[in-house]
Amino acid sequence: MKLGERVKNMIKSWLDIRPAQGQTFIINENMDFQANCIKNKIWYRGDSRELSEFYGQLMFAEDTFWGAAQTADIRMKKSHSGLPKLIIKTIINTVMTDYAGDDVEDEYWKEVNKENEFDSKMLKALLADLLHIGDGAIKINYDADISDKAILEWVDGSKIDFIYKRGRLVELVFKSFHEEGNTTYLLEEHYGFGYITYKLLKDGQEVSLNKVPALSKLKNITFDKSIMWAVPVMLSESVKYKGRGESIFEGKYDSFDSLDEIISQWLEAVRAGRAIKYIPESMIPRDPETGELLLNSNPFDNKYISPEGNMSENGQDTIEIKQAEIPTENYLQSYITFLDLCLQGIVSPSTLGIDTKKLDNAEAQREKEKTTLYTRGLIIDTLSEFIPKVINTVLKSRDQMENKGLSEDIEVSLKFGEYSNPSFEAQVETVGKGKQQGIMSIEACVEELYGDSKDEEWKLEEIARLKAEQGIVDIEEPAVNFDLEMEEDTTKELEPKEKKAEPKEEKTKVEGQKEEKKDQEKVNE
Repeated sequence: MKLGERVKNMIKSWLDIRPAQGQTFIINENMDFQANCIKNKIWYRGDSRELSEFYGQLMFAEDTFWGAAQTADIRMKKSHSGLPKLIIKTIINTVMTDYAGDDVEDEYWKEVNKENEFDSKMLKALLADLLHIGDGAIKINYDADISDKAILEWVDGSKIDFIYKRGRLVELVFKSFHEEGNTTYLLEEHYGFGYITYKLLKDGQEVSLNKVPALSKLKNITFDKSIMWAVPVMLSESVKYKGRGESIFEGKYDSFDSLDEIISQWLEAVRAGRAIKYIPESMIPRDPETGELLLNSNPFDNKYISPEGNMSENGQDTIEIKQAEIPTENYLQSYITFLDLCLQGIVSPSTLGIDTKKLDNAEAQREKEKTTLYTRGLIIDTLSEFIPKVINTVLKSRDQMENKGLSEDIEVSLKFGEYSNPSFEAQVETVGKGKQQGIMSIEACVEELYGDSKDEEWKLEEIARLKAEQGIVDIEEPAVNFDLEMEEDTTKELEPKEKKAEPKEEKTKVEGQKEEKKDQEKVNE
């Protein structure tokens, strides 16, 4: 075969991969961060009419349940499950029920904590906003007309702008609206490192603070550039909005919408499936005064309908009752499916008190309960970092107000209890088995059962009572005491005593032997 033919055969099959041409994709976001916060607030408020009005104003919402317009002649009651609000309230309870405060001994912080109701009220409001908005911040102010202590104000993320420079947060801008003389003004409070400045805006133009008498006393202040008199917080960073927090509702809106649709359809089926009585006209109740037929048009109590003709086979007037069959199992299965979609990654159904025993076994329930633990752990980790920052910022702001040097950060420990502890009966059963099998002492049993719920003195008394009832007596071991005395150099005192005792003991034995010998001689005689 010639060389040319051989080359031709080699290149008969040839794969030529060419790179794809560059393409440009344009995606228009349907709302900015502030609008997204409004949507989260509407879902959290849980009012069905507000949801309907809000989705009616959104673009591309016609295919959603809450955004779909109803036909005039075919009306259906749109019902809301209230699940988003229930999720947040339950999560807050799992965290705050076992929160016992901090271990800070500083008297100034204790007074600030009490005056601002930081532990009792502010943290709950903070968590509610943090979960459905995504972020927020606490700002520190001083107002002699209100208090001589620091004033803490929580502001959710919908009223704050986060200013970043080279990926680092450099300023927080708190926004609030004020009405004065039928005019709306926007107040911007710029909190940065070492300064607080105020700007009053009208139609985007800066005006004097004196335009609003209530704001005329505000003055720009400067202080040490190492601190900011505001502490931001977020659970996790948003994927859509860089540098901002993310709500736990993110990615769940369609699931919530579908769940409400299933509930509303189920309710409509129940309403349409009521028993209907077909009553001949001669048997329909009449008004005793006018003689008119009492035909009700209310969909809730319209239980009888008059047929046009006699429907019986024998020509006699009879009453017929008919009721549509409702596919309850289908609705229930759909409800459970979308309920799982709504709760996945957030909280367990059993945490919300939802009974799913018919669908899940005990092992599956325990696995789902871990979701609640993960969410609770994320919140506790966030608070464990956020609250110490708030405390140290408050103490440093006090130093600035008193013209003192900045104090060092103090160590702060937060007291959170454990979640989903077993019941006392279950603990007794488990600990009792350990005691019976000899792998737990009485001390370990008491500590495991009562833990921090009882003080050390009570637990020691309880251990003594249990040992007395079981006939256990603590006896000091002589060997241990002897070793201790040897360590205290008492051997010199013990040795002479032992030496004196030995001759006495030997003498007694010799005398005994002599007496025995004399007795034997007398017997022989």
